[in-house]
Amino acid sequence: MTQPRVITLGCRLNTFESEVMRELARGGGRDAGLDDAIIINTCAVTAEAERQARQTIRRLARDNPDARIIVTGCAAQLNPDAFSEMEEVHRVLGNEEKLDPDLLAGAGPDVQVADIMTVRETAPHLISGIEGRTRAFVQIQQGCDHRCTYCIIPFARGPNRAVAADAVVAQVQTLVETGYKEVVLTGVDICSYGGDAADGQALSDLVGRVLAEAPELERLRLSTLDPAAIDDGLLRLFAEQSRLMPHLHLSLQAMDDTILKRMKRRHSRADAFETVRRAREARPDAVFGADLIAGFPTETDEMFDNSLSAVGDLGLAHLHVFPYSPRPGTPAARMPEVSGDIRKVRAAKLRTAGDKELRRFLDSRAGTTAQVLVEKDRQGLSQHYATVKLDFDADPGVIVEARVTAAGDDYLVGSRVGGRAA
Repeated sequence: MTQPRVITLGCRLNTFESEVMRELARGGGRDAGLDDAIIINTCAVTAEAERQARQTIRRLARDNPDARIIVTGCAAQLNPDAFSEMEEVHRVLGNEEKLDPDLLAGAGPDVQVADIMTVRETAPHLISGIEGRTRAFVQIQQGCDHRCTYCIIPFARGPNRAVAADAVVAQVQTLVETGYKEVVLTGVDICSYGGDAADGQALSDLVGRVLAEAPELERLRLSTLDPAAIDDGLLRLFAEQSRLMPHLHLSLQAMDDTILKRMKRRHSRADAFETVRRAREARPDAVFGADLIAGFPTETDEMFDNSLSAVGDLGLAHLHVFPYSPRPGTPAARMPEVSGDIRKVRAAKLRTAGDKELRRFLDSRAGTTAQVLVEKDRQGLSQHYATVKLDFDADPGVIVEARVTAAGDDYLVGSRVGGRAA
């Protein structure tokens, strides 16, 4: 029987949910409604992401004229009519509906998108792995209660709600038993984990439990963190637990206080510097990444320069840079815009600064050893989230120790040292 293809656009949480859909399609005899289907799990973080989703749908329909096209994800949640009106699309499901096996298989109307703002729970889903990946993503929470002025995602994902800690631990244990060496805890706003629960459990409590109750897990990594919510408990684990990777990716978005206030972010420029200082004090070899938006409405040259200089001052080696893209329905979309050409120039400057910091970091690793999770033939990721090209063979999915012999612009070169593949 032909299994459906699942196309993932966007974030790690979408990647996890795509795997849930794959496994739902395989089990319980429900996959009859999904023969030869293509499921597109869309992203809506920017207007450009939604445009790319429509482009992907048209391309897939053109290349697979007999396929049933099912559209779901954040863009479908926010704008179901736009997708249901596309002649290529057969079915549209919202973010809650896509994880219901009966609805996914074809039960009910062809357009089903409920009001996700009324959802108060997130059902745990147990998966055995992530197709085509040597690292596994585990959902720990869903939704967001904050209202950053540029962001539409809370209205696509609903309110903050946690996956029960017992279910998260069980999922990690299952993945370890399957053979995964590294797990990434992910969600929409993972620093808010447990904020909806009466027991007051925090992200640091969950991380501590995972490390304690999955002792054979070799590497635990965290997805994007809000610098306003990194607490003492998390920093203590960062200092004490070598299995918690020395790589933090921060949701900074800007590093000018005026722009941060207009974004309704919860941190200031000084807060971000203090967070990085404390994290480096806890883990001297820590490396940092960040999300940054270029050309937010009202951003002057001076405001932009504050963000640009912070890339070098903080040593942000792993940057995700987004030229500002207005999202209808957000407060920022009503603010005076910076011209598109200026946004592009500023984004390019941020990326260049990030490339410089990445090269600086890579050069600093020369002569050290790296623990490399092999992802494909002769290439993998170090504990610092650096790409390492190996000069020896190793099977995907294993961790090997490599001596760093050289650095390229965006990668390290590693040679085998004593020992064998983990």
